[in-house]
Amino acid sequence: MTQREEFLRTIGYGEAAVAQLRRNENAAYPRNYELWYNYCAGFNHALNRAVNDILRSKGRIDTAELSAIYNQHISPSRLSDRIEDVGGRISGEIEGVVAAMSRTMAANANYAGTLSDASSELGAGPNLDRLRGIVGELLVATQETEKVNRELEGQLADSQKQIAELKESLDSLRFESLTDELTTLANRKHFDQSLERAVANADEAGGALSLLITDIDNFKSFNDSFGHQTGDQVLRLVALSVKQAIKSHHLACRYGGEEFAIILPKTSLARAETLAERIRVTVKEKELKKRSTGETLGFITVSIGVATYRPGDTAVSLIERADTALYLAKRAGRNRVCTEKMLTDAEDEG
Repeated sequence: MTQREEFLRTIGYGEAAVAQLRRNENAAYPRNYELWYNYCAGFNHALNRAVNDILRSKGRIDTAELSAIYNQHISPSRLSDRIEDVGGRISGEIEGVVAAMSRTMAANANYAGTLSDASSELGAGPNLDRLRGIVGELLVATQETEKVNRELEGQLADSQKQIAELKESLDSLRFESLTDELTTLANRKHFDQSLERAVANADEAGGALSLLITDIDNFKSFNDSFGHQTGDQVLRLVALSVKQAIKSHHLACRYGGEEFAIILPKTSLARAETLAERIRVTVKEKELKKRSTGETLGFITVSIGVATYRPGDTAVSLIERADTALYLAKRAGRNRVCTEKMLTDAEDEG
């Protein structure tokens, strides 16, 4: 996508967000604008669903409802707060185990002292009454030590279970932080990190690496005509087509609003072009229907740019060539795949 196209797209989202502020008479505070911008761009499916539920029932959304939705679905501290909470609970479990171990060590030390005292008294000579007293003291100390040891065993077993559950929570949070909620593809953060690693690996090992950038043709006009919910359905349809086409070692990401990127390790330009064409055809063949009415909305198409790693490439330079190839596909009429080789050929012809 060119800088001009990106400008027009984001300005469109911004103008739509301002229109929503006016329509609902919400103060134009930065957080309110941010919420409506996200709503109009369709980035956050859960947010859109929450807003739409209120709009359907009341016709408009007030400031208090807007604030509640912001805190639940956008607040930047939300994920970090949950991670901090899980971390605090893990620390609490560890502190509990340490305390139980300290009590056990103290009980064992007391037991050792009792044994030492008994040994000293028995060495002083036989005394039946004192012997009975020593045996009683040893019995009490043994029972106390066994009780503390059982408590420690129970604490360890319970903490092991709790820590396993908290680990699952951390794994879930990590997945959430790297996944786009609407499409369930990797999100932009995951893409950026993964492409940097892939380029570094290709640079070190000298292996093949290709990148696809896919854009849904005329998505904004489609979204404006049929609404954001149908637009979300389009995004999920394209995401599903991408997931069905790629292999396990490929990584598909939601790159932007209606853009997707696929990182293809160990894949030549020719093989990447073949995969891109498969994705294009798969999307084109899927007829879209409006879920609420069953109305047929027609077909959608995608344009795809393909680039492959060159020695000395960075993630940025590889993205730039794939993006330029995508722009060539758009300029050539959309619903097509263009590779960086086509760019070179076009320059040679020129």
